[in-house]
Amino acid sequence: MTLWHIVLAASIACVALKLAGYAIPPRLLEAPIVSRIVELTTVAMLAALIAVQSLGAGEGIVVDARLPALGVAAVLLLLRAPFLVVVVGAAVAAALLRLAGMP
Repeated sequence: MTLWHIVLAASIACVALKLAGYAIPPRLLEAPIVSRIVELTTVAMLAALIAVQSLGAGEGIVVDARLPALGVAAVLLLLRAPFLVVVVGAAVAAALLRLAGMP
């Protein structure tokens, strides 16, 4: 099985899962517990993605310039800065730390 076969199988599975979602009765999706679980799952998945992208390198954990840049982004978000300012601020922080010798 080649990589393209795996990509094709995964794509078909994603489309099938999406189509199966349309078969669920709306009354089940409108239940308060279901909507709460969906909201929490979204937040958990986003937090996991941020953690993996900012601390992961291969199969290990690496603390480099990405972590302080994430901190700068968090502070700017708490200060209600515009999204573009947050992105540029984090990028500048990471660039300055890498220029200073932090990996």
